[in-house]
Amino acid sequence: MRLAAVLAVVVLVLTACGASPGAAPAPEERPADLTGDFFTHDPALVKGEDGDPWFVYSTGNGQVADGNIQVRRSDDGVDWEYAGEVWQEKPAWLEAAVPGVDNLWAPELIRHDGTWYLYYSASTFGKNRSVIALATNTTLDPADPAYEWVDRGQVISSEGERFNAIDPGIAEDENGVPWVSFGSFWTGLQLVELKWPTGLRASPGDPVTIADRKAPPNAIEAPYIVPHAGRYYLFFSRDFCCQGLESTYNIAVGRSDSISGPYLDAEGKELLDGGGTPLLATDGGRVGPGGQSVSGDTLAFHYYAEELDGAFRLGLADLEWKDGWPTARWE
Repeated sequence: MRLAAVLAVVVLVLTACGASPGAAPAPEERPADLTGDFFTHDPALVKGEDGDPWFVYSTGNGQVADGNIQVRRSDDGVDWEYAGEVWQEKPAWLEAAVPGVDNLWAPELIRHDGTWYLYYSASTFGKNRSVIALATNTTLDPADPAYEWVDRGQVISSEGERFNAIDPGIAEDENGVPWVSFGSFWTGLQLVELKWPTGLRASPGDPVTIADRKAPPNAIEAPYIVPHAGRYYLFFSRDFCCQGLESTYNIAVGRSDSISGPYLDAEGKELLDGGGTPLLATDGGRVGPGGQSVSGDTLAFHYYAEELDGAFRLGLADLEWKDGWPTARWE
């Protein structure tokens, strides 16, 4: 689960390794692939095109900038640097909506008609008094003079509901209509229709459930829908995050002919009945991948690194498609 408590643990781990939040480890500790500051949890990736920089927005740290969403940039997708935060202080209404909220979680980014829409979660550990909120901007780059995130308020709340309003993912259907998928544990993954240009809910009403493990504790979260070749692919994380090298997190996928489902895995089992085709799981010292997003042909996620004593870090894998299903090449 995307939980505030894990960040405090990781801060201690990084300090023990001789690093601080927002700083890279010593060169001899860096993995061979990515370099620089890659300490991201729940990464929302926007892959640079035609020489533009790459950006990753990720879960905040309660000890930095009031826990606001963090920003990292890269010129090549390999060497990363810390670039700042969305705000220095949270919007004041969040504390009333979610008492005790510390850091903001699990951002999502989508561009529509020249505007960037940033969706993010406000919640507390183990509770579903949660909110998905929205901000907009014309640029993702904190160095751009035009950089200013404008608070657009609440998208959906789960106070008193059967679901948990965290981990938003945004996708457009074949008609260009936006939808937000979300959810963590409780009654599984949900889907709600939005509308442009506000980016807010199209109408009130109950969400549609699109995935459910049908067994306690229903360890499923972080939905992310990707349209591909006329179908919709629902990527999600399952099992247990945020336990360092003891994490069992992994990424699975199902597909549907309609954005609202039903989603089935490669064996024909419905995701509403615990289905899911494995995509990415622990591999040696790379433990518990999850919290994913997709940009172009790149899958972004976090995992826990044995060489960093269990600290979380950014992972990137190439998405490839074979026989109508994605595979992730994690090298």
